[in-house]
Amino acid sequence: MKTIDREKLSVLIITFNEELHIKELLADIDFADEIIVVDSYSTDQTTSIIKSFKNVKLFQNQFVDYTSQRNFALDLVCNSWVLFIDADERLTSNLKHEIISTINSPNPASAYLMYRTFMFGKSKLRFSGWQTDKIFRLFNQTKCRYTKDRLVHEKLIVNGTISTLKNKLIHYSYTNYEDYKSKMYKYGILKANEKIKKGQKSSFLLLIFHPVYTFLYQFLIRFGFLDGARGIIICYLNAYSIFVRYKEINRLTSSRI
Repeated sequence: MKTIDREKLSVLIITFNEELHIKELLADIDFADEIIVVDSYSTDQTTSIIKSFKNVKLFQNQFVDYTSQRNFALDLVCNSWVLFIDADERLTSNLKHEIISTINSPNPASAYLMYRTFMFGKSKLRFSGWQTDKIFRLFNQTKCRYTKDRLVHEKLIVNGTISTLKNKLIHYSYTNYEDYKSKMYKYGILKANEKIKKGQKSSFLLLIFHPVYTFLYQFLIRFGFLDGARGIIICYLNAYSIFVRYKEINRLTSSRI
């Protein structure tokens, strides 16, 4: 009887100063056939923790933007199937089983979206725009690549079919206020540079009304008010990132005049 070869899985992680999360994540993904971490020269204990895991391959590459870093990581893998996961994400046991069974199914899709459960500290955020959050995490890297026109919130170009897994990722994105605010500031700066490359300009109206609209949309239309004080914080910080974007566009375009 002929034995069917099992599909092998490579797990990719990009890091910078993730000492809070990386140990738990690496211990949790020992089901992978290959684990690769691309670190952008962390200044905390991240790389020391990574090196303590003998089955993990560590590479360092200067961070330019998220798309470039992810494509750099893709070029390092040995296997066709890739699970790209962030240091602050966790897989449930059901999701692990679903991933393995999916890539070994007779006719898998080229890429799979995963829904995420947003964790505000140790409690679940149920609304505030995050209730439908989904992202590409599992895909056949021979058929996929991240487009170069985005610097943040990367877009995966898929040559083939797309499907969605049933089980959710756990996303520990919010640790504390200052940490999340710093993350939103960074996203805002990168988004500004991305928009400038596409020729977008800012204005006083956009600087004021787009952040206000974002807050009201997420807080009212996306039911952020049902998350109470946590909803106010998340909706405000998401709007703050929009404000930073337009402020940075103003600064960069003004400096060129």
